[in-house]
Amino acid sequence: MAVNSSFPEHEKQMNLPLTGGDMENESEKGAEETSHTSESPESVLLAGASAEKATQGSDTDLEVEDPEKAFAAVTGAELYLEACRLMEVVPVSHFIQNLAKPYMNLNHHGLGPKGVKAIAIALVSNATITHLELEDNCILAEGAICIAEMLRENSSLQELNISNNHLDTAGAEALASLLLDNMSYLRALRLSGNNFGEETALFFAEALMGNYQVKELDLSHNEFCEKGGQLLGQMLDSNTTLEILDLSWNHLRRKGTVALAAGLKGNGALKILNLSWNGIGNEGALALGEALKVNNVLVHLDISNNQINNEGAKKLCGGLEVNGKLKILKMANNPLTMEGATALVTSVRKNPKSMMEEINISNVLVNETFIKMLDLVCRTRPELDVLYGEVEGCITKIPKQHPNPMKVIQNYLKEHNLCLWDFFRNIDKDGNMKIPVAAFRRALMQQSSIPLDRVQIGELVRKLDRNCTGVVDYSHLKEQKPAQEPVEGEIKEEKKEEP
Repeated sequence: MAVNSSFPEHEKQMNLPLTGGDMENESEKGAEETSHTSESPESVLLAGASAEKATQGSDTDLEVEDPEKAFAAVTGAELYLEACRLMEVVPVSHFIQNLAKPYMNLNHHGLGPKGVKAIAIALVSNATITHLELEDNCILAEGAICIAEMLRENSSLQELNISNNHLDTAGAEALASLLLDNMSYLRALRLSGNNFGEETALFFAEALMGNYQVKELDLSHNEFCEKGGQLLGQMLDSNTTLEILDLSWNHLRRKGTVALAAGLKGNGALKILNLSWNGIGNEGALALGEALKVNNVLVHLDISNNQINNEGAKKLCGGLEVNGKLKILKMANNPLTMEGATALVTSVRKNPKSMMEEINISNVLVNETFIKMLDLVCRTRPELDVLYGEVEGCITKIPKQHPNPMKVIQNYLKEHNLCLWDFFRNIDKDGNMKIPVAAFRRALMQQSSIPLDRVQIGELVRKLDRNCTGVVDYSHLKEQKPAQEPVEGEIKEEKKEEP
């Protein structure tokens, strides 16, 4: 509990302008406490804290030499209220009300560094909250330091989001030091949009080389450049734990991506990598293609918006022709034409080991020749879904009308006196009422009883998996009996769409 005793020293050093939850005087504090807490469960606690302050001198319990004994019998809410009194900030009622729940969302609350320090003090010994959201609270480096100190003592927090908080270099150093020492139980850390410059890449690279806890790291919307890519690439070469890394909206460019791809070759843990909006170009695409030739772990790669043209796509295909693990490739909003689109689909067709389920080239204008080729490929690779743009020629003429896929299924079930529940259950091999989209697509493409083509199946999947979870969940259909009865959600809406 050393963090408790260190907080007061930090507090004495913090001479910051009052922001968000900070208060200028006690009269404002009283008024705001009343407005925030009247007729709420915590109003009695707040009133008690005010009364206690009126009877106390300037010395506080947080300044005693043994804070563990001082707060041994104090609840989390009482500790938080006392911390708020000392920091001179308005208590957040939502925090008090949800202290006993695993998920805490305090995004956009205007906490400021003092407000988040009060929360950190209350969370030192909290054993229930596992997921904490603190995005956009202007907590600054001071707040990040307090959060890092708290995490050295807290043993329950596993997911933390402190994106868009102006943490800057000092904040990055404090958090990286925490990771370097393996002193927290964090599994997911989101640090998007915190003004992390090139110099902070070294902090995170060194920290993650030996960290065995963090599985998900979001460093998007920062200022990492080519040197940052080199350092993070070295980290990937030795890290054995990180599974999700988001570096989108940085400035890695070609050299940074080449170095990152070199580290990816030897990595055996990373499953999802987002490099969108980094200007990696054709040279970066080539490097990633070379990495995909040897990497056998990565399943999701996002290189959207990266100035990759047909030449770069063909270079990437060198890896796609032999890789047996990648399932999702996002390449939207790159300057590709049908030539590049054809090369990507052909690379999957050539690779007998390919596990590809989705290729997103949604901005590319294709033609009927490409559509015919895709239909042929999907006969042998029914799980593959290619998201492309408009079809050349269909813009000026009436597009082909496809029967509503759910209506087609309902009509078939009605004719055979079957239930919709039975239809899904026959596809669900595991019996857990959740079907992976790839398995669902494969089952529909391979069956011959219900006449559905690739386009109809794609439309059906997008309606049944609107949140793009990769899973079709049909558990809500369990109580539905006859197939002709409308079911919840999508199917009711399908009936409304019929003329």
